[in-house]
Amino acid sequence: MKTITGTMDASGLKVALVVSRFNDLFTRNLVEGAKDCLVQHGASEDAIDVVWVPGSFELPNAAKELAESGRYQALIGLGVVIEGATDHASIITHTVAQKLMDLSLQYRMPIIDGVVGAKTMEQAMERCGAKQGNRGWSCALVAIEMASLTRRLQDRS
Repeated sequence: MKTITGTMDASGLKVALVVSRFNDLFTRNLVEGAKDCLVQHGASEDAIDVVWVPGSFELPNAAKELAESGRYQALIGLGVVIEGATDHASIITHTVAQKLMDLSLQYRMPIIDGVVGAKTMEQAMERCGAKQGNRGWSCALVAIEMASLTRRLQDRS
């Protein structure tokens, strides 16, 4: 039996962060967390591009363009959606997650869903670096490992 895993080495990795400008009080922290993780794991700051879009709903559109460019080994979508009185937040987070996964499968590359769904502003703060860690950081770590694993799996075929 052979075991195949990815590594946590981001050396030579070209990554784009696609980020929602809506709720940028929070999303800027997600960007910093993702960049810190990538650099600490060997990525060059020059190999990290940040693309801003109006809101989380627009993340898949920009991700598709970036995936089609062939310039990146991983993409990370970052946003914050806070629940209100309607189902809008739930619809947005579920739709974006599904579309990012569809793109990931279509383009055979990791496209990581880093959209934080929160019930309150406090909960959003906690997930964007204040208390429970930074979702940007954890998504970057997933992107690093999955880019490595994807490369290894594709090299085998």
